[in-house]
Amino acid sequence: MNGIVRRKLDRAARVREFVRAHAATEPGFAPVITRLDELLTRAEVILERQRQGSVAARGANAQRGELRRTLHARLVHYVVAVGSIATKGQADVAEHFKLPRTNGSAKAFVTAVRTMLTVGEGQKDLLVKAGLAPTALEELTKMVDDFEAMSETARTARRDHIGARVDLEVITAELKEQVRLLDGITRYRFGGDAEMMAEWNAAKQMLRVPISPVAPVTTAPTPPAGEVEKAA
Repeated sequence: MNGIVRRKLDRAARVREFVRAHAATEPGFAPVITRLDELLTRAEVILERQRQGSVAARGANAQRGELRRTLHARLVHYVVAVGSIATKGQADVAEHFKLPRTNGSAKAFVTAVRTMLTVGEGQKDLLVKAGLAPTALEELTKMVDDFEAMSETARTARRDHIGARVDLEVITAELKEQVRLLDGITRYRFGGDAEMMAEWNAAKQMLRVPISPVAPVTTAPTPPAGEVEKAA
């Protein structure tokens, strides 16, 4: 989650603690607090959705990467080895039995393997005679299907994560309005109380992220010219 969004939500939570501790009896006060509570509750739900989307995306990507490595090292390699030999006399067919690039995109990888499967199904008898297991193409098809399903899971999780981030930006903008409104109310109620206003100002202040000190860059002293000549 964006650090700025987190700090905005933390500020809104501190503001809520302040107004709860110093509740007013005026009729217009309660709806403002209710709205603040609703927005913070929604924000927590969205935060959890964003977290789950991030976790799901990382998990799906990790599984997809492992599945691709297994596919490439085992079944694809096996089909390519047999196919390249079995179709040696058919140049237009043999060109499809090549290992996909390991650093290519997922889409390019799936396209290459799907093409290989289509060609392989048409040459299945020839491939089996050359040493391909009768169920190898079916196993490869299933693994590619699993790979694509995992890719879709990763895409869906990323969309959820991005959607949650957008929703959080909307929520924090609304919370900012509520804090501004409560600032006016608090100034009206406690403007003459310096201690109370100091407490309020501390509650509504956006906390800054501490900046780590940067170590000064030091350079070795330049020796006198005579010493340089002596060292040489």
